Amino acid sequence: MSLPYVDGILSAEQVADTAAAIKAMQEPWGAVPWTVGEHVDMWNHVEAAMAMLVGGEVEAAERAYAWMPGLQRQDGSFPMKIVGGMPEDERGDVNMTAYLAVGIWHHWLVRRDIGFVHRYWPVVRRALDWVVSLQTEWGGIRWTPVDDFCLLTGNASIYQSLRAGVALADLLDDPQPEWELAGGRLGHAVREHRDHFEDKSAHSMDWYYPVLGGAVRGRAAFELLDSRWDDFVRPGLGILCVDTNPWVTGAETCELAMALDILGDHRRALTLLKDMQHLRESDGRYWTGWVYDEGAETDEPRDVYWPVEHTTYTAAAVILAVDALGEVAGHSTAGSGIMRGTSLAPHFAELALECGCPSADAVAGVPGRTS
Repeated sequence: MSLPYVDGILSAEQVADTAAAIKAMQEPWGAVPWTVGEHVDMWNHVEAAMAMLVGGEVEAAERAYAWMPGLQRQDGSFPMKIVGGMPEDERGDVNMTAYLAVGIWHHWLVRRDIGFVHRYWPVVRRALDWVVSLQTEWGGIRWTPVDDFCLLTGNASIYQSLRAGVALADLLDDPQPEWELAGGRLGHAVREHRDHFEDKSAHSMDWYYPVLGGAVRGRAAFELLDSRWDDFVRPGLGILCVDTNPWVTGAETCELAMALDILGDHRRALTLLKDMQHLRESDGRYWTGWVYDEGAETDEPRDVYWPVEHTTYTAAAVILAVDALGEVAGHSTAGSGIMRGTSLAPHFAELALECGCPSADAVAGVPGRTS
């Protein structure tokens, strides 16, 4: 398998080094923590598996997936936080549970191993059945069974996961119409009723994820990204994690680059990918972020890496961004369109209106919803 690269930014050899750096932090049983000694969550774990696969570390990627079924509970969910191979936070998180569908579909695109898909399909099916069971009347999906609110970033990602799940269902001739109906209602909520979600607008992820997850497209997507561009983007450095602190983070920068790639805005996408390379170490590892000097009078440290750690999820986001942006010049894998959604099931755009379900407008005052 040829490795992706982007001329003038990262070579194939550098991509391989970064995939190897993720593998070096993988635990013996296959789990990929945020960093050495840190916890594991299933969303970042799957993203790391996808990146290792793209970077040529096939065995490590498949070992990461093989670890997951043993952590799935009877209801289909995965625990929110795992430390040392054991659950530390037992709550089931909808976004983390759903994301396995994207990983398995991505593996199919890259490896075309139908046996692998069959092996994990029961796990994916149970996971997505549990996720859609937590959908509210207005279309959002609750964060956990014990929390009444819905998170916009997580729901936008679930939209992509449902499309991947339906694509897997179509591949295996095992239709899942309830996922399509749930996806239609969810997409409508993400496009039209972002004010119904828990307010996390200080976080850049809430800004661009409706585009990255696929629910918002076309002119609306350009307008959404332009609406807060100056709030979050710091030329030459990357983008802010939150709009309250002078702290740029590599993973968010690469995700925004992929969102721009989805819209065909390759100039700005490539600029962002290049800008965040100041976080790279010579061995392929990446620092999480950089606190820069904004000229404010403060006793807090400036012009420093923070946290003082190299993270697998930052490295993974870099590899996936390189794969996406390398496609323009033909330097990508068969999984490069995973964020663009070119191989996923069709959008669920109109299903919310066709299914006869109450609209988000009609249930804006549903008890338990947190605006």
